Amino acid sequence: MRTVVLLDGGMGQELIARSKQPPHPLWSAKVMMDEPETVRAVHEDYLRAGARVLTLNSYSATPERLEAAGLADMFVPLQRAAVDAVKAAIGAVGVDAAVAGCLPPLVASYRPDLALPYERSLDLYHRIVAEQADHVDVFLCETLGSVVEVRAAATAAAESGRPVWMAMTLKDGGDAELRSGEPLADGIAAAIDCGVSAVLANCSFPETISDALDDLAASGLPWGAYANGFTGIEKLQPGGTVKEMEARDDLGPDRYCDWAFETLEHGASITGGCCEVGPAHIAAIARRLEAERFEIAKELHA
Repeated sequence: MRTVVLLDGGMGQELIARSKQPPHPLWSAKVMMDEPETVRAVHEDYLRAGARVLTLNSYSATPERLEAAGLADMFVPLQRAAVDAVKAAIGAVGVDAAVAGCLPPLVASYRPDLALPYERSLDLYHRIVAEQADHVDVFLCETLGSVVEVRAAATAAAESGRPVWMAMTLKDGGDAELRSGEPLADGIAAAIDCGVSAVLANCSFPETISDALDDLAASGLPWGAYANGFTGIEKLQPGGTVKEMEARDDLGPDRYCDWAFETLEHGASITGGCCEVGPAHIAAIARRLEAERFEIAKELHA
């Protein structure tokens, strides 16, 4: 029986559908401050859908973003709230699931040109890792779009002693390139140099990730992929909100499941979803995994 790690899906767009408040630049963190029960409910729905790895809802709660919003003193409380939400969800559903720490872009998604210098990035990632390390099973560095981000996040996470999975976002329409324009192969090499346990592509068009599967497979490490369901990312600018983003109408649960299985057939051992990929998509993948006699796991098996 082949083993597949099934991650959860996106958090931010699910919160748009469920929250009572208008979107905010610190969207997922703002909802966690004001409606922690909504965040917990999304985690629970992913568990019930079949996900066995839940990522902390701390994507927008980086020191840099909070300071820019005048909320620097909320860094530790938000990190703790993210841990509390995910642990409460696992307890409520009563399943055996893993918790993934979240090391996102420090300044803005999809804007590697705004990435901080390496030493500054490393310092900030160390702060995040220090708050999360005692509460997580693995660190998921995700939506990183440049080699400098990859090196800084992976280095800080690896020093925790936890396994590190490195997920990189790709230039849509590019030729297996990070959003920075650097080759994906360079990002993979940097991640391997830092001792990661797995490499992934995420938060890009499924079609873009499909064109990069050979690069991921050539890493020699366990690998995976989880795409977004946006029509494009151009409307999201620093300081903007997720309400500007539009969902594709051709990537429902069944179609997304078909794409996920294309990656598994290529050799991936980790799958899941990113923005606009919700519990229904994860449930479709879980049902097919069970029907085709895969073992759904919360960790990588040797």
